[in-house]
Amino acid sequence: MAAYTTIDDPSVYFQVKLYTGDGSTPSITLDGGTDMQPDFVWIKNRDAADFNCIFDSVRGAGNLIYSNFNGTGFVTDADTLTSFDSDGFALGADVKVNTNTEAYVAWCWKESATSGFDIVTYTGTGSARNISHALSAVPHLVIVKADEGQSINVYHHKNTSEPETDLLELDEKNPTADNATVWDDTAPTSSVFTVGTKDSVNKDGIDMIMYLWSGKQGFSKFGGYVGNGNADGTFVYTGFRPAYILIKNNTAGEKWEIFDNKRDGYNDANRILYTDTADAEPAASDRIRFCANGFKAVTTGSHVNESGSTIIYAAFAEAPFVNSNGVPCNAR
Repeated sequence: MAAYTTIDDPSVYFQVKLYTGDGSTPSITLDGGTDMQPDFVWIKNRDAADFNCIFDSVRGAGNLIYSNFNGTGFVTDADTLTSFDSDGFALGADVKVNTNTEAYVAWCWKESATSGFDIVTYTGTGSARNISHALSAVPHLVIVKADEGQSINVYHHKNTSEPETDLLELDEKNPTADNATVWDDTAPTSSVFTVGTKDSVNKDGIDMIMYLWSGKQGFSKFGGYVGNGNADGTFVYTGFRPAYILIKNNTAGEKWEIFDNKRDGYNDANRILYTDTADAEPAASDRIRFCANGFKAVTTGSHVNESGSTIIYAAFAEAPFVNSNGVPCNAR
């Protein structure tokens, strides 16, 4: 087989970490074979209805946003994530990230143009404008949060045929909606991303945080597929064995669902968490099958396989389907 990727070890740039809280001040070490100091850490309590907590190294440890709650802006809590470490992160004793004996998951990314991830801060002006980024590639997924009580706005390049005209919200299960004020009906480029006049992306004088990803062959993919409503569902080719999949039915009012390769870790019983609710992790649900080169819907449910609906996704690799030496990986 021909070489397929320039990222043979995805754990250099993305890792899933499970840990059990101790109610104290632990250091959490990542499991990958290569040390990774994360720049973006998303933590969710699996056992309790605690908020989804998102941290990034640009705003610094102890500063977070909630993916499931739009009633506040940036939050400062020194007892949550206390540092980004050389191979993981350290925690305080806040219950959202570290209740004694409770189970947690952390999804961790490294900011790098090589892996197609950039973090940008800017201050809103109220007038449509371009925001520079450092991807050197066209963004495929963009998430923006304002430092006030506004929804978290999402751009996904496969959302519709003209995704720059439409809006999704990470903290809501609403279907996609036309909105000319959010991205100013302007497609992103390899150097800039355009924001419109909408308060949630560009309110005058309000600080904003923007997370941008661009797909990298064999490491990440941001795509869409059409559901078939059959338990023998649509197969989605990614070019790698996934470690993480985020899915949203953009037509129906369905929740954003997160699957990964650590929670249960076997097919087809892959556990779900949600970006738009604080719900604890439900029991195992047979919805997604992880494959060596993609994933497959294995349910008739509308959340991941509604007949005729467009389902968008973001996926990151555990292992490339074929590495730079031409060696294929196996399904789990």
